[in-house]
Amino acid sequence: MKLLTAIIRPHMLQALREPLQAIGVSGLTVTEVKGYGRQQGHTELYRGAEYRISFIPKIKLEIALDDALLDQAIEVISGVAKTGRFGDGKLFFFRA
Repeated sequence: MKLLTAIIRPHMLQALREPLQAIGVSGLTVTEVKGYGRQQGHTELYRGAEYRISFIPKIKLEIALDDALLDQAIEVISGVAKTGRFGDGKLFFFRA
């Protein structure tokens, strides 16, 4: 059994769900989180005032899966969620 943790953009969640189910992932835990990395946030204009948003909304997926599914799940998440721009997120997995 392995634990796979992925930090992704919020709009990628629905696009990942079906491909993960197709390879045999039976369940996952989703948490709404905020953070920043190389993106370093961004500025927005609201009612004429400009302000800086330091923490960007992200989705954290935690998937407990069989050893045999780990490589497939990593490929699916990388293939679907990766756009090549800053802010795509990270993948972490723990091999015991």
